[in-house]
Amino acid sequence: MDVDPTRLRREFGGTDGEVRVVARQAGDLLDSGRLGADRGHELTAKEILSHLRDAPAGSSPVERWNWWMGALEIAYGGYEQFTIRADGSVDG
Repeated sequence: MDVDPTRLRREFGGTDGEVRVVARQAGDLLDSGRLGADRGHELTAKEILSHLRDAPAGSSPVERWNWWMGALEIAYGGYEQFTIRADGSVDG
């Protein structure tokens, strides 16, 4: 399952680079299996988009992603590695 960068951009705006890095991090998160283990079921692209919609209005795709990763870090721990730094690089 991949998160479509075109859909991310259509829904949340942002630059090509922003949506590519968010889509890549979503794929890395899914590949890690971590969230599925923590939640007891695998994550879908639809759920990822739903979580990103919950972020504060007007946020960029990267801000939305990092907001969600922050919530997961508080809830479960171990998600900081999936955050995206301001320069577009990742922590993990």
